[in-house]
Amino acid sequence: MLQDLIPFIEKQYKVLPGVQNRAIAGLSMGGGQSMNFGLNNPEHFAWIGGFSPAPNTKRGEALLPKPELTKSNLKLLFLSCGDKDNLLNVTTCAHEFLTKEGIEHIYRILPGHYFDFKYWKNELYFFAQLVFQ
Repeated sequence: MLQDLIPFIEKQYKVLPGVQNRAIAGLSMGGGQSMNFGLNNPEHFAWIGGFSPAPNTKRGEALLPKPELTKSNLKLLFLSCGDKDNLLNVTTCAHEFLTKEGIEHIYRILPGHYFDFKYWKNELYFFAQLVFQ
């Protein structure tokens, strides 16, 4: 992604380069990967969204290896899950760790929502309203 995809996109399309203009987000396995990759590369991503992040989400310092750089570069970390979702424990563990480390983030638990498109569509709408603001 860092050596091939991002340079290709910046060369082929009219996008603003740099960390402040780059976001990564995903749901389920993609949510875990977005959290892992985004928080492990805070010099490349300022906007991160994880929706129902899967058990592939790293824990502890493995999730946040550069806390000070993350704090200085991060513009938005959006973490959400439905309260009926089987992945709620992953989201809650990430939230508790990020809170303990002083990483500002939005943490949304939606009552009555499961691991489904209805929830993800709703959360993508809220994330999209905040990203690049």
